[in-house]
Amino acid sequence: MTWWELFWGFFVANVLGYGGGPASIPLLQEEVVNHYEWMTNEQFADVLAVGNALPGPIATKIAAFVGYQEAGWIGVVITSIATIAPSAVALILLLRILNKYRHSSVVKGMTLLVQPVIAIMMVLLTWEMGEVSVETIGIWQSLGIAAVALWAMTKGRIHPALVIVAAFVYGSLVLSQTIVV
Repeated sequence: MTWWELFWGFFVANVLGYGGGPASIPLLQEEVVNHYEWMTNEQFADVLAVGNALPGPIATKIAAFVGYQEAGWIGVVITSIATIAPSAVALILLLRILNKYRHSSVVKGMTLLVQPVIAIMMVLLTWEMGEVSVETIGIWQSLGIAAVALWAMTKGRIHPALVIVAAFVYGSLVLSQTIVV
C-alpha cells in the first residue's frame, strides 16, 4: 500500500461520484473493498453504518476512517484531500458553467440521464449490504429490522439518525447475544 494508492482510490471514487456522498458510496465500496481490499464488505457495511450515524458528509467520514486505518494521520490527510478537492474544484468550475448555460436543454438532459445510473448504483449497494446482513444475522432479523426502520422513518416520521442509533442499541443488546464471530 502506498500513499498514492490511498489518494488515487478516493480521488477516483469522488471524481466519478456525481450526485454527492450517497452517490459516491458504491464507488467508494468498489475501491475500498474490491479493488484495493483495504477491508471486507462486512467491515465496509459497519463503517457505513457508523458514518451515517455521525453528522457531516459520509464520503469524508469513510475516507478519514480508511485513511487512518491504512496509514495513520497522514492517511487521514491524504484521503481527506482526495475526497474534498475534486468536489471543491468541480463545484467552483461547474457552477460557473452551469450558471452560464442553465437554460440549455443539453444541460438539463445530462442531469436527467445521470439520475437512473445513480439509482441503479444505490440499488446494487443496498443489495450487497443486504446480503452481508442476511449472512450475519439471518433473513428474518434483517427483514424485521428493515421493516421497523422503514415504518419509523415513513409513518413514524423519526429522523434517520435516531433510527440508526436505535439499530445500534438493538444490535448491541440483542444481536450481540446471538452472533458468534
